[in-house]
Amino acid sequence: MSDTSIDNTTSVDSASTSEIAQIADFWALMKPGVMYLVVFTGFSGLMVAPGTIHPFLGAVALLCIAIASGGAGAINMWYDRDIDAIMTRTKRRPIPAGRMAPDVALSFGVILSIFSAMLMALAVNWTAGLLLALANGFYVFVYTMFLKRRTPQNIVIGGAAGAFPPMIGWAAVTGTVSVESIVLFLIIFMWTPPHFWALALYKDGDYAAAKVPMLPVVAGRKNTKWQMLVYTVALFPIVLAPVYFNIAGMFYGATALVMNLYFLYLNVRVLRSDEDRHARKMFFFSILYLFVLFAVLIIDRTPGILSLIGG
Repeated sequence: MSDTSIDNTTSVDSASTSEIAQIADFWALMKPGVMYLVVFTGFSGLMVAPGTIHPFLGAVALLCIAIASGGAGAINMWYDRDIDAIMTRTKRRPIPAGRMAPDVALSFGVILSIFSAMLMALAVNWTAGLLLALANGFYVFVYTMFLKRRTPQNIVIGGAAGAFPPMIGWAAVTGTVSVESIVLFLIIFMWTPPHFWALALYKDGDYAAAKVPMLPVVAGRKNTKWQMLVYTVALFPIVLAPVYFNIAGMFYGATALVMNLYFLYLNVRVLRSDEDRHARKMFFFSILYLFVLFAVLIIDRTPGILSLIGG
């Protein structure tokens, strides 16, 4: 093989590697970790809603929720690129690491956000499309651009954006917003503060350096822990509300009660200790907590699954 052939092969390999890295960066922009949970809770709303939806349209609805979540994540990374460069948790993201130009990330996020809302409205129904657009707009304009850098209540109010997916899934099937779908919304809305403040407790140095007024930075760690406890206690009647509203049965109710009791136990451990490991454990359990609640909600509402599990 000639030297020219070797050079050409090396050039092609380098180009391929570069393209793969670029794809990985676009994927990272979409915050896949957040997206998975968003899509799953959206799927749960779709599954427990009364009525039926064609499987293809159901898949389109979930795809729209995923794309919208990714678009909002990309715009968030574009706007927060200055503070992301300061925080150890985020400084390796594509923009602060210098792997992607900010305007490219912004264009990507805007295109995904608009496309997903339009597709949802035209292919599924206008109610679901409008809710999807509202959730994206709330996350981008209300949370990211207005609340995050101005108030320690940023995650409380801004958490509404992440609570929309089950309501959107419900609307995709029914074309309506009902009390039952609002209950699903409230579960995530009330779960968000203790979930995120647990992270903020062991990353408070990052937020202080970036001058983001997260509650532990502004109000102190002890105050934050007590507020987390209040929200965790307030979750009890809310996570049990699906049983009252006939969205779920006793299998879900028993599971929700056990999960919330353990969540409360972890919160008390956080309150009584200054060690970050307890806050870290509570944060990671909170992700499992939400996944289990909505997974059991689906199981409880799907005919035949419980009998199958029981053998």
